[in-house]
Amino acid sequence: MEERTQFFVGLDVHKDSISVAACEAGRTSARFVGVIRPDVRQLAKLLAKAGEPSHVSVVYEAGPTGFGLYRELRRRGYRCEIVAPSLIPQRAGDRIKNDRRDCCRLAELSRAGELKAIWVPDEVHESIRDLCRAREDAVQARLRARQQLKSFMLRHDRHYPGKTSWTKTHERWIADQRFDHAGETLALAEYLLAVEAAQQRVDRLTTALLQIVQSWRFAPVVAALRSLRGIDSVTAIGLIAEIGDFERFETARDLMGYIGLVPSEHSSGNSVRRGSITKTGNGHARRLLVEAAWNYRFAARMSTTLRNRSAELPAAIRDHAWKAQMRLNSRFAQLSSRGVHINKVCVAVARELAGFVWAIARQAQAAAPVASGA
Repeated sequence: MEERTQFFVGLDVHKDSISVAACEAGRTSARFVGVIRPDVRQLAKLLAKAGEPSHVSVVYEAGPTGFGLYRELRRRGYRCEIVAPSLIPQRAGDRIKNDRRDCCRLAELSRAGELKAIWVPDEVHESIRDLCRAREDAVQARLRARQQLKSFMLRHDRHYPGKTSWTKTHERWIADQRFDHAGETLALAEYLLAVEAAQQRVDRLTTALLQIVQSWRFAPVVAALRSLRGIDSVTAIGLIAEIGDFERFETARDLMGYIGLVPSEHSSGNSVRRGSITKTGNGHARRLLVEAAWNYRFAARMSTTLRNRSAELPAAIRDHAWKAQMRLNSRFAQLSSRGVHINKVCVAVARELAGFVWAIARQAQAAAPVASGA
């Protein structure tokens, strides 16, 4: 903690209000200042009473209100940090929680140096992350629309004879279905229109995402991650958008813990007990890695697609990607032969895949240094 900091301010930020507490350097308890509207100008006027912005440290919990307040306070010269609620120390036996206590607690913990700030993306990075999440929502909407149509067909005992759904053959089969009543015919048409609209939305967002990333500072990292089996452009962009700068993770294990793919543990003395994965941190990145890990159940091979993706990449990255494929395929087969549940096998492979993603991303960033800004 910087010695020049004279005031430590804790904020409990909500959609309609901001509770403010402050404490001075030393050992005095934090005092509750009051509740204000979520207005940056009103907050800046209140903070100005504490002195120069460079002498004031502000902290608040991450939440649904985004990073606008953080960026505005930093622009005005305040030392502002955002902390993850799950990493805030809690007193044993403390069963009372309210906004007044929360902001006072944040101010005191900030003064004590007990808070760990989260990484905040710049505005360009956040815009790409928003676009990735919009596409993810569109994919979920498409899944619901398709499921509703398949449920309609099942209710009328219409079974598709093929093996793979939502191919051109499957879509033609649905379009050729005929019903005896007008209501059923109209319902099928509406379901088909909903599926078509959902597919068009996904296509629009995918095209926009691929275009906007071409000028992104992490474009070389996207190209490098595509050398890994199971990771295409959309998945690579999603991982980088959610994880951010890989240089902030000193080890691969740090990244695995951030994504929540490490096993939980409760050990004491000679007793060592490990449970399921923690599932902390970024759930979006964890889902992408688990989906990619399913590809390693197949034998290792260099397909034409992978060769084309890797053609212009450095030899070190290509070698690392092939090493990942050999290792993860062997790991998948080894765990499966031991009778481990297939879902647990996939999660274990995803954890190791995170390590290879970390290594390749750092190699790509070292080969093409990230410029400042966007």
